[in-house]
Amino acid sequence: MKKVIHLSLRCLTVTGLFLVAPALLAATHVVQMTGSLTFVPATLAIAKGDTVIWTNVSGITHTSTSGSSCSPDGLWSSGNIAGGGTFKFTFTNLNTGVYPYFCVPHCFLGMTGTLTITNGANTAPLVSITNPAPGAKFLAPANVLLQASASDADGSVASVQFFSGTTSLADVAAAPYQTTASNLGAGNYTFTAQAVDDLGLATTSAPVTIQVLTSATIVNPGAAAGSFHFDVNATAGQAYIAEFSTNLLSWSAFATNANAAPVISFTNVVGTDERRFYRVRQDWP
Repeated sequence: MKKVIHLSLRCLTVTGLFLVAPALLAATHVVQMTGSLTFVPATLAIAKGDTVIWTNVSGITHTSTSGSSCSPDGLWSSGNIAGGGTFKFTFTNLNTGVYPYFCVPHCFLGMTGTLTITNGANTAPLVSITNPAPGAKFLAPANVLLQASASDADGSVASVQFFSGTTSLADVAAAPYQTTASNLGAGNYTFTAQAVDDLGLATTSAPVTIQVLTSATIVNPGAAAGSFHFDVNATAGQAYIAEFSTNLLSWSAFATNANAAPVISFTNVVGTDERRFYRVRQDWP
């Protein structure tokens, strides 16, 4: 069903906004390299994104070198670590699995260790705007409820941030993920939402654009050489339908204009001694 707005135009645009929350801190683990030629602890379970610091608490040189059977595999290598030195490595690019390592100078004496990563490569969260629908129209001033759905297959959603264009509207830390864009004037608005997971990986939703409509005015009417013309004060980027009637009951469209400027012009050919009425409208749900 359509609502006709006589001699007026109404437009609404909604823009999605999203806010990124800081990532949660990953854990840090310490492995000692001892004078008795051991790693302590020799076996360690960590999560993807965690950091391990090997600390040489002895007076002899050690290494932390990934690989098995005293053969390096190139995943990480500390080089020589003198007594009192450290080596730090953050496990951001390795998948779930078991990773052996050894000390190059003392591998033949049994100085080996094992790291187990208990979760795999981080998967980005999913997010989409569920309200409003793309292309929805509202009357100004409009209060528009923004709602988003977000999930993370291998962790949790830390936050969902809403944006209108590049402007942040709200940062929501827990479901339901929603906020209200308040007192919107006539225009086109594009909204997005950005979800951030517990390891700091972010995903931005597809944009949703809406229109906020308001009354527009017909100005500068005039007749010349068998035609009638007028201008409309409109909202840039919105479509307006110009119609005429001879009896105010049946209306015929003679032009549709998607204007790029705030003022648009319409002209209609009129027969001699013919009386016509004019209006400009936008479709309203």
